[in-house]
Amino acid sequence: MEKFKEFELEARELREKSADWEFIEKQPEPIKTALKVLVENGDLWLAAKISGLPVDEFDEIRIKAKIPVVV
Repeated sequence: MEKFKEFELEARELREKSADWEFIEKQPEPIKTALKVLVENGDLWLAAKISGLPVDEFDEIRIKAKIPVVV
């Protein structure tokens, strides 16, 4: 369990460092909030749901925001 928590922390830090925060802050609500949720927890499906967009459309925005998918 400890290794999982460590991995999650490292993944979040990677998303935080890689993200284009200027781009994120310029996005309208609820997309801005959804991108921030994605950075925090890495759950693309949840973030897309919050944004109100289909997953494939939200994923295109994720790419523009430079938020990596950490597997």
